Amino acid sequence: MSRMQKNERIGVITQILTENPNKIFTLTYFAELLSSAKSTLSEDLDIIQEIFNTFQLGRIETISGAAGGVIYRPTMGKEQIAKFCEELCSLLRDSKRVIPGGYIYMNDIVYSPQISSKIGRALANEFYGLDVDMIVTIETKGIPIALMTARALNKPLVVVRKEARLTEGTVIHMNYISGSSKRIQTMSLPKRSIPKGSKVIFIDDFMKAGGTVRGIIDLMKEFEAEVVGVGVFMATAEPENKLLDRYQALLLLDHVNEDQKEIHIRPFH
Repeated sequence: MSRMQKNERIGVITQILTENPNKIFTLTYFAELLSSAKSTLSEDLDIIQEIFNTFQLGRIETISGAAGGVIYRPTMGKEQIAKFCEELCSLLRDSKRVIPGGYIYMNDIVYSPQISSKIGRALANEFYGLDVDMIVTIETKGIPIALMTARALNKPLVVVRKEARLTEGTVIHMNYISGSSKRIQTMSLPKRSIPKGSKVIFIDDFMKAGGTVRGIIDLMKEFEAEVVGVGVFMATAEPENKLLDRYQALLLLDHVNEDQKEIHIRPFH
């Protein structure tokens, strides 16, 4: 490979880091890939880090030690998250989104790659520093958000199903009571999905009373796994006392006035 110019090296390094968030790359890796001295690459990384800090594109961190290197964390600042949540609230307050029964249509938001990617980054922001093995969600609307959160944290995603499939082998079933409707529902997960002793984060699109989360927590106990964090896109203001003590959310839904076609929603924090 011919000697690369500084702007070319910066472009390649930036591309690799942003496509592989929360993955450590050693300077040796970049030195061999780009045929450049480590001292030169350190200067390049300083420039990238400064650019990312200036434009709030996340953090470039240096990890010391024998297994160290450089890592990209797609973080969002508090101001960024606050602005993003306000934008989401503006989209969701549209009266056309009111669905009979007091529900809100938001498929176009959670299934938008651009929006769900930002939602995932914002939720992941709350869990940096936790010792986590995988992300867990329940089908179906929570999947895009959970997938983007998993990508930001560079962790595998496990999807709990409401009905087992023959192609998944031996499955563990769990009955749980919905916290809002008090109905008995079922969730299932293949035995090979989660290794014993795993630490997981549960991500979902919506939470009312927290019955689904409690079901997930109980299901994880069957796998001898631990739920160390819970994140949801939207939570309801009522009931105020959920079936769990701690969780992270981006938006708080106060109520939906079906007659007036009004949606009262605000940022969670």
